[in-house]
Amino acid sequence: MEYTLIILTFLIVIYLSVKVLTLEGRIKNINYTLNQLAKQSGTLENQINEELRQLIIEGKDVKAVKKARETLGLSLIEGKKYIDELKSSHR
Repeated sequence: MEYTLIILTFLIVIYLSVKVLTLEGRIKNINYTLNQLAKQSGTLENQINEELRQLIIEGKDVKAVKKARETLGLSLIEGKKYIDELKSSHR
């Protein structure tokens, strides 16, 4: 009986993990689509960008990545890419 419960719990954990990964992928796709739509519609950029640009100018890239992650809800890799894009658009 214990083994059945352990196996059932293990299967539920695997199932939920797969669902979470699937949802994360869908969220990234939706986010990408929204970004493309925002670019096409000419919407104003994020208001935080000026603060991030100032941090970049001051050479505080790590703080800029941290601020971008906290404000925009990005992962570490996404935050780094976001700051790199701001750097390249600033030059």
